[in-house]
Amino acid sequence: MYKILFDITQEYYWHSLKPIYEQFANDKNYKLLFRIGKNQKRFLYFFLISQKKRIEKNFSKLGYHITNDTHCFDVVFCGSPLSKPEKYGTAILCNVDHGPGIKTLRYRHFLKQPDTHYHCFIEGKYRIDKFKKYGLDKIEFLHDVGLPKLDVLFDGTYKRKTLIKKFNLDPKKKIILYAPSYKPTSIFTIGKEVVSLSRKYNLIVKLHPYSWTGKYASHSQHRFFEKVKTKYPDFILVPKEHHNILPYIFIADTMISDGSSVINEFLALERCGIIVDLPDDILKHHDGQSILEDKSSEWLKDSFVHVTSGSELECAVEEALNPSPERRNRIKKDKEYIFSYTDSSSARRVKETIEKLLQKGDHK
Repeated sequence: MYKILFDITQEYYWHSLKPIYEQFANDKNYKLLFRIGKNQKRFLYFFLISQKKRIEKNFSKLGYHITNDTHCFDVVFCGSPLSKPEKYGTAILCNVDHGPGIKTLRYRHFLKQPDTHYHCFIEGKYRIDKFKKYGLDKIEFLHDVGLPKLDVLFDGTYKRKTLIKKFNLDPKKKIILYAPSYKPTSIFTIGKEVVSLSRKYNLIVKLHPYSWTGKYASHSQHRFFEKVKTKYPDFILVPKEHHNILPYIFIADTMISDGSSVINEFLALERCGIIVDLPDDILKHHDGQSILEDKSSEWLKDSFVHVTSGSELECAVEEALNPSPERRNRIKKDKEYIFSYTDSSSARRVKETIEKLLQKGDHK
């Protein structure tokens, strides 16, 4: 029996790994275990409080097996590069990133571990091109399988009418999803105009998990929307406990975002989204490298609608809800470049790849 570890460094990574877990769960040849990270939350500006025990308790209630061990595993799945990969011994290290975004962080993390070799399951030609740009194709093993996280968007898991009823939405109105990143963020650039859209549309605001914890982003991000809820009571602010954005993506007629990876996930449905252009030139890491690999103003510039201020938002929504045939063609072309597969079978391809690696003895 092979032992597989799902290393859940951050709780919200789970939804990118869950489809893979489900592929292995009913196979008697595998024993599946979970290791939960600290998942720290900032309290009173200075104190970091671990959420590890709470998350472990919740996973245990669902029947998942928890461990703190890192050795004696044949395969380890992670949602981002492991902080100390040497602790995992000879296991096959598998990276299934939690979001197919345009930030440089993923490549930075891999480049800091030039002697560690991951099997990277990636979503398409765009990501392959970026790995090659950074020379990571000479360090990691690349497997183009599509994005397992998105399988549920195409396998019939979600039903539009069911979700509209569940979220208490008006079936006569279009649905707008606002899902900003935590860094950089458009919250304070267009937030007021976003919530005003709730007068005409069903508006759902889904914040990044870090926008709630205060560790990597200020608590002011979620407090902004909690405060304006008194003036605009009709919009839905997704609770902080609900990490899974996929049902909201599935029902959205259009999405507004910035540098977040979810804008690409929305593209997979071949619907038109709205990107808030950010001041790319001043968005830098501490060493001077840009936070965004591709400028927000350039990303999907021919397929998605772009805005620079809240005053443009209302017209942008109308344009995104009624894309021209030319724009629809460009959306399809961009989708095919970013995603090799949207057939609900990406997780199955991951399992098939792992089985071949185990047969070759790559874990020894």
